[in-house]
Amino acid sequence: MRAMVLHAPNTALVAESRPVPAPGPDQVLIRVHACAVCRTDLHVIDGELPHAKPDLVPGHEIVGTVVAHGAQVERFREGERVGVPWLGWTCGACAYCRSGRENLCGRARFTGYQLDGGYAEYTVADPRYCFRLPDAYGDAEAAPLLCAGLIGYRALRLAGDARRLGLYGFGAAAHIVAQVARHQGREVYAFTRAGDAAAQHFARTLGVAWAGASDAAPPEPLDAAIVFAPVGALVPAALAATAKGGTVVCAGIHMSDIPAFPYRLLWGERVLRSVANLTRRDGEEFLALAPQVPVRTHVETFPLEQANEALARLRGGALQGAAVLQVATPYPPHSPLMP
Repeated sequence: MRAMVLHAPNTALVAESRPVPAPGPDQVLIRVHACAVCRTDLHVIDGELPHAKPDLVPGHEIVGTVVAHGAQVERFREGERVGVPWLGWTCGACAYCRSGRENLCGRARFTGYQLDGGYAEYTVADPRYCFRLPDAYGDAEAAPLLCAGLIGYRALRLAGDARRLGLYGFGAAAHIVAQVARHQGREVYAFTRAGDAAAQHFARTLGVAWAGASDAAPPEPLDAAIVFAPVGALVPAALAATAKGGTVVCAGIHMSDIPAFPYRLLWGERVLRSVANLTRRDGEEFLALAPQVPVRTHVETFPLEQANEALARLRGGALQGAAVLQVATPYPPHSPLMP
């Protein structure tokens, strides 16, 4: 099979031919149709998330079809379309797992990090952590829902019932969250890199109330903010833009150091918190909600062999919406939710 492989941090992915993996007794073998390109992939590839699996196949927003299954598998059968997210396995026995917080499991294993992912024609996965996907979405359109959507949804829930919501960094996750938040009747304020008129225009096309630079003050104080950009300096900026009693959620798995800031920015019962990974409950809830909104993902597709180009575009902020690697012929070829 064709695969894009990471042999060492801070190096380009290498196109290789690998044997098709054999599913274990509790795994499914999936023919990959599409895999979205996530900023977390950059953190893994750049070595900011250490101790990745040797000779790793990245990618954790996988859409594909089950083509074989192990003897112990009952959840999926051949021909079913499934989505594979970042959370690939948890122990099920620790205090976090037993209290509905499997996203915090200390022994968790993650797709495209400790487990080979979707930058390949085939992958294996634990079916207990895979999702059935809404039929309304084609493969490429469904792929960003599996991390940008899921993590964004969890971050939105942790932001509480904020009416005025700020989104710092308007990429794949924010463009999905903005649609969900507006569906819920919230006002959305989009913060982008200074001078990024294209991103601000894109945000306005999605109905945000205001779009401006990340160092600008919004026209009204925010009730909550979600920081998607991995820039620690945005945390005090978001706190400064948030009203007393508000919440700032850091939604990335990695962020540059947060600089020191005066206590007055936190005072007034503001809350600063992070989001870690996702739970399967998050996935089931969001994938049921997405077609009701309906969320329309904006994607730019690349052939599998152009994964390095897609990653470079993401790193440089040159994408609107999400990049998706098109690995196989799309199924279905057209989605009723997409133009």
